[in-house]
This record gives sequence, C-alpha cells and structure tokens, in this order.
Amino acid sequence: MPKVGMKPVRKQQLIDATLESIGEYGLQSTTIVTISRIAGLSSGIISHYFGGKQGLIEATIMHLLEQLKLALLERISSQQLSATERLKIIIEANFTPFQRSTPAIKTWLSFWTESMHDSKLKRLQHINSKRLYSNLLFSFRQLLDENAAKKAAKQTAAMIDGFWLRCALSPKPDEEFKQAEQLCKSFIDAQLN
Repeated sequence: MPKVGMKPVRKQQLIDATLESIGEYGLQSTTIVTISRIAGLSSGIISHYFGGKQGLIEATIMHLLEQLKLALLERISSQQLSATERLKIIIEANFTPFQRSTPAIKTWLSFWTESMHDSKLKRLQHINSKRLYSNLLFSFRQLLDENAAKKAAKQTAAMIDGFWLRCALSPKPDEEFKQAEQLCKSFIDAQLN
C-alpha cells in the first residue's frame, strides 16, 4: 500500500530525474528506463502518474515554467517596487542559477526544438512568451507611452531570450550569463533614458 502524501514526492523525483536524463542524454535519448533508473523508481510509476514519457516531459516543462514564475514572484511579492526595479527583477528571474543549470539549459533547448513539432509543447511555449511580454509591458507602460512601451517590451523579451540562448550555447556559460543579465539591465536603462 502506498504511503499517504508520497504522490507529490514521487512526481517531483520523476521530474528531477527527467531534467537530469535530458541533461545527460538529450531529449531524444531520454527514455522511461533512463528516467526511472535515475529516479530509483520503477518504470511503471511514470505511466501511473503521467500516462507515459510524453506526459512526464510536459510536466517537466511546466515545472521549468513554474520555477521561472516563482523566481519572479519571490522577488516582487514582499516589496513596493518602482516599474524600473520590477523590470530588472524580471530579468533576474530569467537568469537564476536554476534556469542556468545544465539540466535546465538542455531541457529548455530541447523544449524549444520540440515545440515546433508538438502542439502541446507549442502551447506551453506560447504561454511562456506571452507571460514574459505581458510582465515587461505592464512595467514599461508605467514609464513610456503605449507604442514605446510595446516596442521596449518586445525588444527586452528578445534580448532576454537571445542572450539566454547565446549563454546556454557558450563554452563558458557561467561568465556569459552574469554578463548577459547586466547587459539586459543596461538596455532597460538605455530605453528609459
């Protein structure tokens, strides 16, 4: 008989193992067997909780998106922030140590590739893009006229994604990520001056 309260623990173990498996083997070579071996759980539990590998991949992507959202909420929830401070916190949330970790990097890169071919993943990517743009636009609207705010939000979102991608593919990502975060913040300052 399963222990009460183990379902969320097991699900998180499988999501963590999926991140690790994708980091080690890539999305295409990640299998139910590699995930269950890393998690130290039976392969049948994946089907039980997620309906199979695809359901677990989707849950893992949703976990990445949730971590991104939580990183932002943790930074803004207990403070009265100016619009400029909020913009910079949005940037920080996209460059957290978790989002720059090797398993997260490889999972994000695989996700973006697969989202071009999988309608469910494409929907998640659309949500992610809209969320980033919406958060940026909310703050820019407090500082710029409507057209300038829309333009600045699109440019900043592109810079965050572009710098993140360049850093992820860099031979020295740690150094590059730190510099990229600062360059994105400098871009905001330039937009507002």
